[in-house]
Amino acid sequence: MLRVLAAVALVVSAVVVGALLPDDRVHAPAPPLFAHWLPHVGIGTPLAVLVALAVVVWGPPQAGRLPWRLALGAGYAAALAWTFSLALVDGWARGVTGRLTTEHEYLHEVPGVTDVGAMLREFSSRILDYQPDSWATHVSGHPPGAFLVFIGLDRVGLPGGAWAAAFVVLVGALTAVAVPVTVRALVSEEHARAVLPFVALFPGAVWMGVSADGLFAGVTACGIALLATRRALAGGVVLGFGVFLSYGLVLMGVLALVVLLCHPGGRNWRGIGVAVLGASAVVAVFAALGFWWVDGYHLVVERYYQGIATPRAYVYWVWADLAAAVFACGFAPFAARWRGPAVTLAAAAAAAILVAAVSGLSKAEVERIWLPFTVWLVVLVPDRRRLWLAAQAVTALAVNHLLLTNW
Repeated sequence: MLRVLAAVALVVSAVVVGALLPDDRVHAPAPPLFAHWLPHVGIGTPLAVLVALAVVVWGPPQAGRLPWRLALGAGYAAALAWTFSLALVDGWARGVTGRLTTEHEYLHEVPGVTDVGAMLREFSSRILDYQPDSWATHVSGHPPGAFLVFIGLDRVGLPGGAWAAAFVVLVGALTAVAVPVTVRALVSEEHARAVLPFVALFPGAVWMGVSADGLFAGVTACGIALLATRRALAGGVVLGFGVFLSYGLVLMGVLALVVLLCHPGGRNWRGIGVAVLGASAVVAVFAALGFWWVDGYHLVVERYYQGIATPRAYVYWVWADLAAAVFACGFAPFAARWRGPAVTLAAAAAAAILVAAVSGLSKAEVERIWLPFTVWLVVLVPDRRRLWLAAQAVTALAVNHLLLTNW
């Protein structure tokens, strides 16, 4: 309970201090979250409440009773329903179809790409701001992998915000499968079944529906699950592609090492080499096509400080970011007993979060940016499961109904 109180104190402190700081030192309308204060309801409100009630009431017993694959399917379906219903609280256009079509988002740039090869070759030259052909904010702030995903959707006949949003949520909800699969391989099936309803009712679903970071979370979680189930080459390829979705996802290497070195089947040194080989193949392909990850990273750091990252106060965000992460993972992990192999997995995610916070390259907006890491904190399952599941749901519902999230 002391850890829960400490998490609450962190959140309250971040809210109070953020409100007292000048706006030009925070650049977040509702610190520590990047959102606007706007109490509202929508068509998704009753749906979200019904999904939450169903998972709280039936989630724990059904997760323990159903055959494993059926339990995973039920968890995935619940995660989809939860994420879509939360998005619909903001309405169909504002909460779903319009999220990825603004001038700052990926779809804004898709129509301008007529030659994918040329786009990759010139990608780095368009990262910096204040030039006529600068990429939109999210395109410039990430490697070209994410942009390629949305270009690909457009090319196969699934254009526009609705298809993009649906794809993001469908992939993001895979966390409800990949996380339990990993826990089953590293800890036990019993613990994995306990995790299922918590990852299905993940508070971070507020931002998974709809932001590309939900897509990133789903992809990288699958990569980690592949490593945990001894599919090192495939896991390395998936995680290697993850690094080309977002520069910060290089920190997923911390979780990858933990999975391969702390596996109950023994340390998988060979698996590390195979996974590195798979990831290196992805790097080599992008390099051959004209994009060198290191060059992009250095340019994006420069672009980051061309914008609001410079006035945002590091002395505030270096710890307030952690409060934003609490909103995403909920308070349940802090109520769990921190012991056993699950703690090692959560600790790896927490270590990645701390490195990202200290780096100063994630000042604000981390409630969505850190989704690939915060989803792994819910492997810490408290004893009074229905109570804490309800608390997780209330956290997400409160954020989604009191605030209008920006991404």
